Amino acid sequence: MSFLINFILHIDDHIASLVQHFGAWTYLILFAIILVETGAVVLPFLPGDSLLFAAGAISMTPAGQAAGLNHWIFMIVFFIAAVAGDTTNYFIAREGGRALLQRRPFSSLVKPKNIEEADAFFKKHGGAAIIMGRYIPIIRTFMPFVAGLSAFSFRRFMEYTLLAAFSWSFLMTGAGALFGNIPFVANHFSAIILGIVFVTLLPSIIAVVKSLLGKKKK
Repeated sequence: MSFLINFILHIDDHIASLVQHFGAWTYLILFAIILVETGAVVLPFLPGDSLLFAAGAISMTPAGQAAGLNHWIFMIVFFIAAVAGDTTNYFIAREGGRALLQRRPFSSLVKPKNIEEADAFFKKHGGAAIIMGRYIPIIRTFMPFVAGLSAFSFRRFMEYTLLAAFSWSFLMTGAGALFGNIPFVANHFSAIILGIVFVTLLPSIIAVVKSLLGKKKK
């Protein structure tokens, strides 16, 4: 866990190290991380937003350009990885999700009532849930899984997933390319990454607080 925290806080240094050792193969390594973050279901703690931002930033440095890295290519790579991960996650849930829910840790995390509520939620807000979920760490890993369990239309799921993945990869990677190498940002990169993590987690924090306050009132 300490390595993961260090990796997230100093992700720019770690990606720079990858570039130094693997050059253009960095595309494939980062593709795999984003793919696994959502596709593996059980690894929601892998870096997402911060990785895209750092990759965009490193692509604009002399070292990144010397290795053949380009932020436009990163956008395409991350877009494909996000779509592939979400699609894999969706079909894992659709084909074997019910069986997984009988086993730990799934059985302790998701209850039958949660599935019923998710089904009703997707019938009413499916598209918005998928798009918003892509921008929230951890939630973006479970959103495709819940969509698959809810029997949400795959065609509609793909429509919203494509839109969410495209906007996410374009905005996060583009932000890194535009702002990542500004002296102030570069000198306070760890603080910036923490800020990104906090902002993306904020909706989840607010939801938890509202839920706790609601229970107290009852």
